[in-house]
Amino acid sequence: MSEVIRIFGIDPGSAATGWGVVDCAGVRLSYAASGVIRTRRGQSHPEKLSHIFTALQGLIEEYKPDEAAVEETFVNASPRDALVLGQARGVALLAPAEAGLPVAEYAANTVKKSVVGRGHAQKTQVQAMISVLLPKCGRLASDEADALAVAICHAHHGGLRKLEAAS
Repeated sequence: MSEVIRIFGIDPGSAATGWGVVDCAGVRLSYAASGVIRTRRGQSHPEKLSHIFTALQGLIEEYKPDEAAVEETFVNASPRDALVLGQARGVALLAPAEAGLPVAEYAANTVKKSVVGRGHAQKTQVQAMISVLLPKCGRLASDEADALAVAICHAHHGGLRKLEAAS
């Protein structure tokens, strides 16, 4: 029987941060939990970042993951939007690091390719594949599905690292 590794996946955003928890035992993946941290309109940017950080800390404490993975952000928008998203991503990296978890980062194309088989897959395709790979997850918001995809990507890449280390 393989050791179970619990992976906490994060899809950072300043308005909505998706999170997902997947248990990985060898090549078997199982759904543990997922959700979306939403900030309130009208909150200052520092308040939004604090809310995301505190929520992530609580989730990490509750689900006790062994490892974390965060999606790297690709922004085609304005420089201001890129900075705001980068700050939310910083919080998403900090929360698991503060909890002592190893944290991996994956490009969006790598995540999509790991789950769908195509690096330029649409969000709806990612959602559909997550429901196939993790049938117990039910219907998911796109941010939630993206976070689970990050966790699955990490499970796939973590397994590759273990195989390479053994050879």
